Amino acid sequence: MAEAVLIDFFSLKFNSQKNSHQVLLKTLNAVRYHHAAKAKFLCIMCCNSISCERDGEHNFELEASNGLSALLREFETVSHPSMAASLYTIKQKIDEKNLSSIKVIVPKHRKTLLKAFIDQLFTNVYNFEFEDLQVTLRGGLVKQSTEINMITDQEQEAIQNEIKTYLRSLPALKGELTIITSPLISDIFLHGFTTRTGGISYIPTLSSFNLFSSSKRRDPKVVVQENLRRLGNAAGFDVEKFYQIKTDHANDVWIMGRKEPESYDGITTNQRGVTIAALGADCIPIVFADPVKKACGVAHSGWRGTLLGVAMATVHALITEYGCSLEDIIVVLGPSVGPCCFTLPRESAKEFHNLDPECVRLFDSPNPCVDIRKATRILLERGGILPQNIQDLNQDLNICTSCHPDKFFSHVRDGLNFGTQIGFISIRE
Repeated sequence: MAEAVLIDFFSLKFNSQKNSHQVLLKTLNAVRYHHAAKAKFLCIMCCNSISCERDGEHNFELEASNGLSALLREFETVSHPSMAASLYTIKQKIDEKNLSSIKVIVPKHRKTLLKAFIDQLFTNVYNFEFEDLQVTLRGGLVKQSTEINMITDQEQEAIQNEIKTYLRSLPALKGELTIITSPLISDIFLHGFTTRTGGISYIPTLSSFNLFSSSKRRDPKVVVQENLRRLGNAAGFDVEKFYQIKTDHANDVWIMGRKEPESYDGITTNQRGVTIAALGADCIPIVFADPVKKACGVAHSGWRGTLLGVAMATVHALITEYGCSLEDIIVVLGPSVGPCCFTLPRESAKEFHNLDPECVRLFDSPNPCVDIRKATRILLERGGILPQNIQDLNQDLNICTSCHPDKFFSHVRDGLNFGTQIGFISIRE
């Protein structure tokens, strides 16, 4: 049974006949009868307020009917001039109630169009069921258009542009967009680490500058793309030349220009104007820069990737592919979970203890605390990176992501529907 029911009156125009409100009354009564007992959200979507068209000297407002007015109070009405604005507003209301099963009652001729908007604005978290809106056409009470079976490429582009335009109009949430940078990295590079402020994501655990979308989260790609567009404008990079790691929690590195693997936790490049990024939400987003050879890299280092040596694997790719020298490579560790909040079962923590006892606290407990930042620095120094070329103790970067919900996203803290920040770098053109 649907948790939410949406009735699409967006394109229906009720004419000036006095009994046209009876059509609406009958439709809403039927929906209430079948769904009100189970559904937690009943919604009407329309272009403007529900009213009759003007016809000569008469203008019959549907709300004037006492019976209809009472019934309408049981439904939430969303009225916007654009489909993008209407559906996004409805999505927010559905998300506030944490609902996922949605029935859409829609005129047959609108179904394909509505599905095209839904595909852009919702993810696989939501389960949609469609039902034809049955409206009596006798006497021309309701005017409908011809049925549409498919969306043309031009119409699809128009839908995407309408959504993009609407999302660009939304205000930033939770404060200004903030980018943390490192003084160790030369000005020949653009680089930074994002925080959680300044984006349009509104779901609490994703709000506001979430930069990753998946089938398991409620943020659709279009929202993440709008956040990324705002980041590109602020930082000065081209979002059309932006690439981020396809995380596997291992140590594979994609050397840009070669065939892209299906998954990898490191990227290196010497191409100007291309921005590469590593995801992080407790795991460490690491940025690498060689100002001498003008090459750079990023890595995603969770506890598994740390033990597998993803940081040094990225360093070796820079050396092998671009002729970088160990003494020239700068490494900056972005925000990550600290040992105050991150624990592992003792068997897994033992591998960090074997690396260096200082990487583990309360080792004799069933779930010792693990310091993945300290472990990463140790592995980098043992690999030949100069200690002074590693930045991991910067005041803004060293604070624990789990301890600071105002600044950073955290999987440990927020659970499965967590947001994601990134570390990024590019060589200026």
